[in-house]
Amino acid sequence: MVNETITSVEHKMKASIKLFREELATIRTGHATPSLVEHVKVDYAGVPTPLIQLAGISAPEAGLLVIQPWDKSSIHSIEKAILKSELGLNPSSDGNIIRIAIPPLSEERRQELIKVVHKRVEERRVAIRAHRHEAMNEFKKLEKDKEISQDEHKRAQDQLQKITDLHIAEIEQLGREKEKELMEV
Repeated sequence: MVNETITSVEHKMKASIKLFREELATIRTGHATPSLVEHVKVDYAGVPTPLIQLAGISAPEAGLLVIQPWDKSSIHSIEKAILKSELGLNPSSDGNIIRIAIPPLSEERRQELIKVVHKRVEERRVAIRAHRHEAMNEFKKLEKDKEISQDEHKRAQDQLQKITDLHIAEIEQLGREKEKELMEV
């Protein structure tokens, strides 16, 4: 039962890291990349829909994103969603496609984005610790119900702490890499 709990928690922690990687991809650097906007939620027929499901997104050059909606009537909604996102991008359309020029980041904007990265790192640390807390409660319950001994409980806690530390270290490393990427001019 301890092994199942640890496996389950480890799976949740890995899923949290995967989500974190996706979040970091949406924080823009000085380079145009489709992942910047593909998760922007667009109000399409009254339903918040990820942009990637509504349009083809490409980066034909380092400072330009091109969005080609499959349904031309959604162009206005897409533009509005991009403007409302915290990306600080200004889309322009010609009625068929949307172009987004990716301006170089100012020092001030870089610092703002680094703060966003730090906030997201902390949110993920909290999520990992919450998963650990769930497992600790499960171990306490198993010990209370006499399904595991006190020694097994202690070993399980130690193993869980090692797994938690590894995942938190990975999150912090991803955050440092993104920060370094943001500071590149």
